[in-house]
Amino acid sequence: MTYQDLRAEAISRLTQSGGRGVLRFLTCGSVDDGKSTLIGRLLYDSKLLFEDQLNVLERDSKKHGTTGEDIDFALLLDGLEAEREQGITIDVAYRFFATEKRKFVVADTPGHEQYTRNMATGASTADVAVILIDARKGVLVQTLRHTYIARMMGIRHVVLAVNKMDLANRSSSRFHEIVAEYLKSAEELGFESITPIPMSARYGDNVTQRAEDMDWYKGPTLLEHLEELDISGDLDDEAFRMPVQWVNRPNLNFRGYSGLVVSGTVRPGDAIVVAGSGTAANVERVVTADGDLDVARAGDSVTLVLNHEIDISRGDVIASAEQRPEVSDQFAAEVLWMNEEELLPGRSYLLKIGSATTPATVSALKHKVDINTYEKQPSTKLEMNEIGMCNIACTRPVAFDPYHQIRDMGAFILVDRFTNQTVGAGMIRFGLRRASNIHQHAMDVTKEQRAQTKGQKPAILWFTGLSGAGKSTVANIVERKLTEAGLHTYSLDGDNVRHGLNRDLGFTDVDRVENIRRIGEVAKLFVDAGLIVTCSFISPFRSERQMVRELVDEGEFIEVFVDTPLEVCIERDPKGLYKKAQAGEIKNFTGFDSPYEAPEDPEVRVDTTSIPAEEAADQVIATLKKRGLLG
Repeated sequence: MTYQDLRAEAISRLTQSGGRGVLRFLTCGSVDDGKSTLIGRLLYDSKLLFEDQLNVLERDSKKHGTTGEDIDFALLLDGLEAEREQGITIDVAYRFFATEKRKFVVADTPGHEQYTRNMATGASTADVAVILIDARKGVLVQTLRHTYIARMMGIRHVVLAVNKMDLANRSSSRFHEIVAEYLKSAEELGFESITPIPMSARYGDNVTQRAEDMDWYKGPTLLEHLEELDISGDLDDEAFRMPVQWVNRPNLNFRGYSGLVVSGTVRPGDAIVVAGSGTAANVERVVTADGDLDVARAGDSVTLVLNHEIDISRGDVIASAEQRPEVSDQFAAEVLWMNEEELLPGRSYLLKIGSATTPATVSALKHKVDINTYEKQPSTKLEMNEIGMCNIACTRPVAFDPYHQIRDMGAFILVDRFTNQTVGAGMIRFGLRRASNIHQHAMDVTKEQRAQTKGQKPAILWFTGLSGAGKSTVANIVERKLTEAGLHTYSLDGDNVRHGLNRDLGFTDVDRVENIRRIGEVAKLFVDAGLIVTCSFISPFRSERQMVRELVDEGEFIEVFVDTPLEVCIERDPKGLYKKAQAGEIKNFTGFDSPYEAPEDPEVRVDTTSIPAEEAADQVIATLKKRGLLG
């Protein structure tokens, strides 16, 4: 048969349903272990390449290849020009192929540490991880990192592909040495199966065909193993869950709730609830673009029409009335940190889970994982590519299931609130329940009534700037003028609170975040009391200033940037702190060896180098009058 005939036969297999369904797997491991080459070999042997693709592959192999006169199969996957030029994988590449027994979706993921986030993306939907090891190099740190991430992402089956055996003399002893070292580390992670296979992806040995010169190996080839692997644990058998993507309201006669069924099944007549509110209804219709369904299963995108109208919006989860998800504003989760700027407990991020988004903070970092030993280590922060167990606190309750039960209901991402970059990926392990005797107690006297009796509107005047900028001086004058005008005020000052409330905190980034978190909560209480509170704090990070802003109602937070250049602050040095910082006597000093993030759009900006403090205070008060906070 010609190649075209073989390819036509292979394509016909893609249109048929394999006997064991679809299996999703990814290749991972360290740099140059042969991940892309392995997938390229599978595609080639599956006869799913066009003639022109083969011609381009042969041409590119001569230009970019690393296999001499042979075809470099890795180039089939490395589609970016940067990948071909550097001989590395950067982005996740997905490919499809099929045999008579099964269909496959395979993800080729990067081996470089800086692209760990891409590897985690590929792992998040995979059933099996094919972890490659270069037989010459053995088990490396990135091998262990990818193994841990695979387990963390819910993958239950591992193929340990000891590759490049042709460069290790096809040695049985070398293969078993590597397997023993790997199992010593990986067995404790609790995978359902770990299957070691010696292979040479370049030549196809034990990939799709048995290697005659490795006759000491009696196990299956990679393809045989993947064809027969049992990945049962069907999501159809789990409880019904559907995060609502949008409310479908094309006209006055139709209202439905659209989303992807992530687990379970749903039929007309089924009793459902909105997970957050507990509001109940029955399903009247299951609607799709191709007509109504008798049953919708996991993976189906549908619109549910209910027997009566209830309050549902994007971000809600429609669930089985008999098997409901957890709903909580606090939970424990494993977090993979993916940003160059470290994770700091107490900092506010956006948490996206399903179709819901809510502000959230890492309330505690319980430990991080030593990727070399998988041991738990105490830590106050997570750096890029580190993994830790965290407690997460959201500003409102979210519906979830533990990740190991239903992936789509237990997976979330953390997003930086200013850059909108994804900075972390998390897997919920269990909910954290508050003590049952703690409730929000409704008070008869409201904030509005307290403020009314004082004849004023409450607000936080937040003075930020470098040490020596003049924050406390201007804030002090502002409070004096407000008091003289008969208004009710209080002052929170950076130095003063560290003598009492925050005397246990230092000046690391973690402590600075916690310092502002506490001050923000105290300032919120003063606003609730109907007061105007001045807060004078360097508060170097935009995230924490934004966090305080969101604690109070719109218009109640006035950011005053005392904009004084660093060189002027150093010249003033009223407390001698810059001199000590320059002498190395003070560490983590803002503006010197710790960053200051200036406000981008403050309500008030004053320059104490061009006007006296008294005039700067008048400028602040004028702004308050303009905004209607003063009579």
